[in-house]
Order: sequence, then C-alpha cells, then structure tokens
Amino acid sequence: MKRLYWRPRKVSRKVLVVIAVMSILSLVAVESYRVEKKQPHYTKKIRASRLALKAFEAIKQERQRKRIAIDRNSDPTESGLIGTLLSSTTTNPGHLPAKQTSINPNFAGVIVGMLLKTGVEPNDAVAVGLSGSFPAINIAVLTALQSLEVTPIVITSIGASQWGANLPTFPWPEFERVLEKNGILQFHSVAMSLGGVQDQAQGMSSRGIGKLKDAVLKHGVPLIHTATVAESIDKRMSIYQEHAGDKEIKVYINVGGGIASVGSSVGKRLFRPGLNRYPPPGISEIDSVMARFAVDGAAVIHMTKIETLAEKYGLPLVPQEMPRVGKGKIFRRQVYNIWLVVAALAAIFFALWAFVRMDWGYRVFGSGKSSSSSSSRPEPMV
Repeated sequence: MKRLYWRPRKVSRKVLVVIAVMSILSLVAVESYRVEKKQPHYTKKIRASRLALKAFEAIKQERQRKRIAIDRNSDPTESGLIGTLLSSTTTNPGHLPAKQTSINPNFAGVIVGMLLKTGVEPNDAVAVGLSGSFPAINIAVLTALQSLEVTPIVITSIGASQWGANLPTFPWPEFERVLEKNGILQFHSVAMSLGGVQDQAQGMSSRGIGKLKDAVLKHGVPLIHTATVAESIDKRMSIYQEHAGDKEIKVYINVGGGIASVGSSVGKRLFRPGLNRYPPPGISEIDSVMARFAVDGAAVIHMTKIETLAEKYGLPLVPQEMPRVGKGKIFRRQVYNIWLVVAALAAIFFALWAFVRMDWGYRVFGSGKSSSSSSSRPEPMV
C-alpha cells in the first residue's frame, strides 16, 4: 500500500529566499572565479611578437650607435621608434599618443591573428602598403609576415608624419637595412615613394625631398615618381602584380593613411580598423590601392586608429615601459570556468527539485504560514 505525503500547495517564502540566495552566490562565484584560456594560434602569435621585440631592440641599438638622442617625454618606453615633432622630412601632423601606443611588439600577434582569419597559408602572396608614419606598426606587420612564411610584396611611402620615422638621418629605408643586416627580416620593400601630398611630398622643402630620395637610392629600390595620385595607384598595382606572378594576392595590408593606398580621408574611413573581409558600401566611388584589392576579392587589413585597435585587443594605451610579449586578449582571455558553471546550475536545479517538487522545504521550514493567517481558511493540501 502506497504511503501518502501531504504538504501545502504554496511554496514557503523561506524556501524561495534560500533558493534566491543560492542563485546569487552561484552567480558571484561564476563571475569571480574565471580562468584564462589560450586563444587560437597562440604559439604563432607569440613567435611573431618575439620577433617584433627583437626588431625593436635592433632599431634602438642602431639609433644609439648613430648617437641620435631618445626623448623620454615623447618616447616613454625609450624604444627609439618615436621620431620628432618637426623635421625637413615631415609630411603631415601626427597624433603622438597613437604613435606611443603603437610601440608594442604584441601588435605582431594581433596581425598574425587577422592574417590567419583570412585563410592565408605559407607562400601565399600578400601585398603590403607601409608608411613611414608608423614604424612600429610597419615592423609588427613585417615580422608577422616573416613568422607565417608568406610571400610579402611591400611598397612603402617613406615620408612620415610627426613623431614617425621622420628623422632625416634615420628614415624608414634605414630601418629596413638594419633589420636585414641583423637577420631579422629576409625581405624588404620592392619599391618606395616619397609619400605625403600627392604621394610626392608636395610642399616639403627641396632639402627634405633630397634626403628622402638619397635614402631610396642608397636602399637600391625603385622610386615611384608619378604626376598624379591615379598614376601612383596604377603603378603600385602593376608592381604588385609583377612580383606576384601567377600567385593570387589574397590579402592587402595598409598601414597609416598614405594617399595612394587609402585614396582620401573618405576612403580611409570607409574601411574599419583591422580586418575587412568584404568591400564596404560605397568603396567603388573611391579609387585607391586598398579599394581595388577589396573589389577584386582580397581581404584588407587596415592598420589605422591604433588606439581603437589597442583597446579592442586588450593592449595598453601609451605604455610607460616596453610591454611584455604575450600580454593582451589576443593571446589569452578570461573565460567562465565551465565546471563551476555546471556545478552551480546543478545545485540550483537540485534545490528547486528538492524544495519545491518534493516536500523537503515543508519538512525543513514548515508551511511558511504566518501567525496572522492562522485563523484564515486552511490551505489546500496536495
């Protein structure tokens, strides 16, 4: 014969409070005790970032060898990668905090992550448009490409905005020479332009233009010299295709805001910072190297708005010392402890089943009726 157990239909308020407190404590525990999880391609990102740090150190040593002073106020990490406010080879105004934020070898890991999302593989052709305005980002791009063993085709606008590679005695071509000499890079730019206004440094002093041309001549690569920006774009596309040969160019990487690369300030804004898998709406109205590659189906990595990218990937803004390799959300992220989540949910479901569905709550806490209701109509039982 079955035994019958009787309890009130209503759930005790004490039971509800206990379950609510248990749920809150579970939530606090899950939020407080997260675990760090390595992100995809962790080893490849670390390798690229270590190579970038090695490149930074080589540049600093060369700058010290040349006895070019490093200003601690403008270059708090004393990297040697920050130029000066004004010089004869300066093209445009520059934003110092963005240049300071770029001094982080972990940007190489960021770029590796972007490249791998495009499906690029070793020996694939990648077109690159660098700018003397962001030498640290240039190095991050080049070391990322080197570590992934792709085939980079690099064209650089060597004129630089304020705080970039704008020292007349140490322009971007010298950076490439140092990196090759030290065995850090196995490739260099296949062509260079003066950069700046109309990609020909219009408005720069003849002395400054002469310094840049001498640097290109010493580096031994062709100088892109055209009458218009459209001709510069055509010339660059021709050089990329010539060096790619039969290979398809799957990715184009732009650094900074070179007029031939991005087209105009409007063209620069149409692409979002970072990886762009598809051409943005309206890009067909803007002629640029970046736009042409996007329309042809190549992914575009747009390295601009450096502070925005740093915040996105958990890198510090204006670091006061050289960041350590492997620091940032691109390498590790805090995620919920799945076992703790499962345990917390199991505990809550068990409490609901035991205290509400079964009669444990009634046995432990009683009916939950207050004395004020003792004279009221008896509660229905189940």
